[in-house]
Amino acid sequence: MDAITSHLPAGHPPVKFGKVGVLLVNLGTPDGTNYWPMRRYLAEFLSDRRVIEWSRLYWYPILYGIVLNKRPQKVGKAYEEIWNKDLDESYLRTYTRNQGELMAERLKDLPNVVVDWAMRYGNPSIASRIDALHAQGCERILLFPLYPQYAASTTATVNDKAFEHLMKMRWQPAVRTVPPYHDDPTYIEALAVSVEKALAQVDWEPEMLVASFHGIPQSYFKQGDPYHCHCQKTGRLLRERLGLPKEKFMVTFQSRFGPEEWLQPYTDKTMEKLGDEGIKRIAVMNPGFVSDCLETLEEIAGEAGEIFQHHGGEKFLHIPCLNDSPEGMGVLETVVRRELQGWV
Repeated sequence: MDAITSHLPAGHPPVKFGKVGVLLVNLGTPDGTNYWPMRRYLAEFLSDRRVIEWSRLYWYPILYGIVLNKRPQKVGKAYEEIWNKDLDESYLRTYTRNQGELMAERLKDLPNVVVDWAMRYGNPSIASRIDALHAQGCERILLFPLYPQYAASTTATVNDKAFEHLMKMRWQPAVRTVPPYHDDPTYIEALAVSVEKALAQVDWEPEMLVASFHGIPQSYFKQGDPYHCHCQKTGRLLRERLGLPKEKFMVTFQSRFGPEEWLQPYTDKTMEKLGDEGIKRIAVMNPGFVSDCLETLEEIAGEAGEIFQHHGGEKFLHIPCLNDSPEGMGVLETVVRRELQGWV
């Protein structure tokens, strides 16, 4: 429906209503690779209490005294290696924008649905896009954290930020949040198809398929975070769908940060171990990432491959994330349509 034009007193501002918003939210991205954009991004990310749960009295002196003075240069150089030079942005932003636009196209049969996208850290912010959807008449918003497996440091912090903004709104829209979909048949099938397509492009067969997920500290898991269980279930269902024996498939965890013990086995150490054990051909995928980003393109396709080959490996294949592929969009559309039931 368009703006209400009747039954309003003279001088009343136009009111839009009757729309349902879908907000896709990914982790985030710096606006550039030099020091200040990287520092702003890292400061927002690493000051999130869901990401780093240490006492602020302990963590902030480290963050502002050491990390934010040294890490922006290092991470900035890593981003430069995988930056989308054509659009002058990270591939995470490129893919998330594409996912939003393609989702809008796929939902054209639902004329009252408006699709938008946002980042938890960086731009466009969750608050700005909630406001934009509200201004277009969205009385209901489906909030979709783009993480198949639930973790407090990913899914929950997206929800937190959205709720934080809702607390400031005079006229709040009704909100639904998308639950994890780590075992959704459409998701498992899309992952399997991505593996089959990637392997069809090479003239060799991997001796091991490694599913590398982003790690979390062991302490988060011990406090009740279901993330590890979700990752293991995704891995098991994918292995079964591909018909692989247990000895040819494994789940690992990457991207650890700080001195704590994280979920194991670690991806980088696994690359060393497989090479040292005489494994010559492996393929690695990242089922927990909806879009390729720094952690997949630089850390896995780049660093992990180098580690494996340095330890005697000969063939290394990084299987891309689902990104904005037809299979990937099919997963997101399936989840959105299911969660919109009763609203459209």
